[in-house]
Amino acid sequence: MATANTGTGHVPRTAPTGASLAVLRSETRLFLREPGSLFWILVFPTVLTTILGLIPSFREHDDGLGGRRVIDLYVPVAVLLAMIMAGLQAMPPVLTGYRERGILRRMSTTPVRPSALLGAQIVLHGAAALGSALLVMAVGRIAFGVRLPGQPFGYLLALLLAVACVLALGALVCAVSRTIRISSALGSVVFFVMMFTAGVWVPVQAMPGTVRRIVQATPFGAASQALDRAASGDWPSWAYLGVVALWTVLAAGVAIRNFRWE
Repeated sequence: MATANTGTGHVPRTAPTGASLAVLRSETRLFLREPGSLFWILVFPTVLTTILGLIPSFREHDDGLGGRRVIDLYVPVAVLLAMIMAGLQAMPPVLTGYRERGILRRMSTTPVRPSALLGAQIVLHGAAALGSALLVMAVGRIAFGVRLPGQPFGYLLALLLAVACVLALGALVCAVSRTIRISSALGSVVFFVMMFTAGVWVPVQAMPGTVRRIVQATPFGAASQALDRAASGDWPSWAYLGVVALWTVLAAGVAIRNFRWE
C-alpha cells in the first residue's frame, strides 16, 4: 500500500490510485473467502431456477401467460434475486462492520480514502450479481430451453439499471444503520419486500390487477417487467426503466447525504 509521504514531504500523484487498487485486491481476497456470500449470490439463484425447472407443470405452456411457461418467467426473477442478495444481504453488514470497528475512520488519515473501500465493495458485489445473472440464464437455456433475451440491448440496459438500484439501496441501508445488528435487521426487511415485488413467490405477471400495478411502481417490480419484456423480444417500456432509474437516483441521493464514515 502506498505511503502517506515521500522524501519531499508530499503524496505522489499515483499513490491514491495504487492504494485504491490495493484495497480492491485485498477486498477481493476477503470476499472470495466468504462461502456464505458466494453461495447466496452465485449459487442459490441457479439452484432455485433448477428446482423450479424440474417441476413438470412449470415447463408446460400456459395460455394464461401468453403461451409461455412459468420457468420462462422465473429466469428474470432469479436474475433479480441474485442482485437483491448481493446488495441488501451481503454488502450492508460488511460496510457497517468496517464503520463500527473504526476502520473507515482510521483510513481517513491515510492516502487511501474510505470511499476506496466503499467503491471496492460496490464493484465486487455488482460483479458477483452480474456473474450470477449470466449463470442463471445459461442454466435456464441449456437445461430447460429458456430462450435467450430476444432484445439483448434492452435486457442489458434493464440489468445494469437494476444492479445500480440495488447497490444504491444497499448503500442507503448502510447509511442509516449505526451498527451491524441494525444493518442486518433493516436489510432483511427490505430484502423480503424486494423479493416479493420482484416476483420470487408469485410472478408479477400472475398478480391480481391492483397488486400488480402497485408492485410495478417499486424498483424490482418494474425491473422484473422490464427484463421480462426484453426477454420476450420487445424493448422494455421506458416507464419501467424510468421507475428503476428514479429509485436509483433517490436511494443514492439519500445515501450520499446521510452516509457517515464514523
